[in-house]
Amino acid sequence: MQLTYYLFIYGSLRSGFKQPAYNYISKYFNPISLDAKVKGLLFNMGDFPVAKPTQEDRFIKGELYCIKNLDEFSFAIAQLDGYEGVRMEEDELPLFYRATTTVYFNQEKIEAWIYWFNGDVNGRPIIESGDVIQFFIDKQKDS
Repeated sequence: MQLTYYLFIYGSLRSGFKQPAYNYISKYFNPISLDAKVKGLLFNMGDFPVAKPTQEDRFIKGELYCIKNLDEFSFAIAQLDGYEGVRMEEDELPLFYRATTTVYFNQEKIEAWIYWFNGDVNGRPIIESGDVIQFFIDKQKDS
């Protein structure tokens, strides 16, 4: 398996959210494209959206990053695994799982890590925009 040092972010870690956790991303990763996308569907879970992969031509908008220092990749990705709830107690199902996916940006494509939702989305509405930031803008307008 080829090593990948790229990371695709579509949710709360995106630069537009101004979350404290973004400081972690900017410390360990360089932005490659703030206008990237992957094949997937966003689902409305009520308070937050989640992503699931798809083979359809449906896309999730996000940002593509590359690790700054290759020697720090294992540490940096392990910290993100913790943030995303990948590692849980033995009897708990992880909330997300990390996998590689094809990221499309600037007429190019590259394999990058992504965190997909590991739970059930049956009956949950699809977020047609494919954009988590737009989801929260629309949610704020509706409240």
